[in-house]
Amino acid sequence: MSIDPSAPMNFVDEDASSGSGDDANMLDGHKRQSGMPSSSGRRKRSRKATGDAIVDAMLEIAAASKMRATAIMKNEDRFSISKCIKVLDEMQDNTLAGMDDYDLDLDEMELVAAAAGYYYHNSTTKQPRNLSPHGSSFMTEVLNGHDDGCREMFRMDKHVFHKLCDILRQRGMLRDTAGVMIEEQLAIFLNIIGHNERNRVIQERFQHSGETISRHFNNVLRAIKSLSREFLQPPPLNTPSEILGNNRFFPYFKDCIGVIDGMQIPAHVPAKDQSRFRNRKGILSQNVLAACTFDLQFIFVYPGWEGSAADSRVLRAVLDDPDQNFPQIPEGKYYLVDTGYSNMEGFLAPYQGVRYQLHEFKGANQLPRNGKELFNHRHSSLRNVIQNSFNVLKTRFPILKLAPQYGFHIQRDIVIAACVLHNYIRREERNDWLFTSVEGVMVDELPEFDELPDMQLSSPIQEQVAFSLRESIAAAMWDDFINNWDEW
Repeated sequence: MSIDPSAPMNFVDEDASSGSGDDANMLDGHKRQSGMPSSSGRRKRSRKATGDAIVDAMLEIAAASKMRATAIMKNEDRFSISKCIKVLDEMQDNTLAGMDDYDLDLDEMELVAAAAGYYYHNSTTKQPRNLSPHGSSFMTEVLNGHDDGCREMFRMDKHVFHKLCDILRQRGMLRDTAGVMIEEQLAIFLNIIGHNERNRVIQERFQHSGETISRHFNNVLRAIKSLSREFLQPPPLNTPSEILGNNRFFPYFKDCIGVIDGMQIPAHVPAKDQSRFRNRKGILSQNVLAACTFDLQFIFVYPGWEGSAADSRVLRAVLDDPDQNFPQIPEGKYYLVDTGYSNMEGFLAPYQGVRYQLHEFKGANQLPRNGKELFNHRHSSLRNVIQNSFNVLKTRFPILKLAPQYGFHIQRDIVIAACVLHNYIRREERNDWLFTSVEGVMVDELPEFDELPDMQLSSPIQEQVAFSLRESIAAAMWDDFINNWDEW
């Protein structure tokens, strides 16, 4: 193998220190096995050195002495690569000037040349560290493999993933870097929130440093969060098809535009704040106010409240703060809420003290006995949609099931980003496997009658309007049920 000695060669300039102990013994042992003199019996020998011969010898030694080269690369020898290159340059200059012989310590030069060749070898041929897919090979395997692999790793179908990358690239929300394309940046983020993986695991999977992983995670988080105004939209004002096409709900709930409820997300908070964030079950959590449509899309998300805060208190804080941009409720329209909220204008709650949960209507006494029970049963059945939305969200992004070790502001932003991605996937792929899994599924909620609404949330006029609306719906429902009870 011959290399032009005049060609420039780029090596890492890394000073080394003297080797000792086991590593020095390892080097001596390797010399004995290969027939080379040990470091304890070094002797000077003369060798006719030309430029080609030196470079060829350096590369041959590098190939045959990787163990020794690795030791030197870890600064375990007193001769550095920079010094070696300097000597080689001097030898080459002297050779060109007509000098035939050059005295050097061959053992020392062999070791340093091996290190230089090893660096050169690594810089020209990038070999994978092991046989498992990592970094770009991991991305290639997932994106070129079976659809199930993409769904498992990135939590969405391939075409949905690629379109999201296009959106982020075309709008300049993310940019390709020298070592990490936007596709890989997004994959890093989705792997973390889709599997609740630690930084160290992602480092190994994508073959990047912890700082690189953290930087791209935060960049993607900001980009996804910035899409919230586009993907968290006010609901349409026309009657939802899920109500319009069901005789149990139409025309009674024809003015309902969505459902509101609180979602408890485990939280990691400092010790001084833990008493405020401990919910009624004794778990540290943040209380997230969420509103969704009957199409399983989120309308509004307000994370960050301490887990001990009542749902009604969080709703009042949102309604009192115009900066929260809660969608204005058109006159005559309303959201369904559970017993933790007040029955007031714009928010239709079930009857207190009347059976409400779906499991309470099973068995021998399953039929409703009056209009209030019938109203509560259908109200609960219709409001079930928000529990399905929560279940899909947490199943897709399990980081929401455990308290991640991030600053609390990052924990809040993760909730928003997860809801944005939830809506984006729903719009791009209605037949997504997780959305399909909850179609027609009725979720039994845990009873929460011990949480009473804040009675100061509404004015007497608002309460009267809401009371009259609920009474009229329950009466119409019961009348139709008595005269035609094919469905209840």
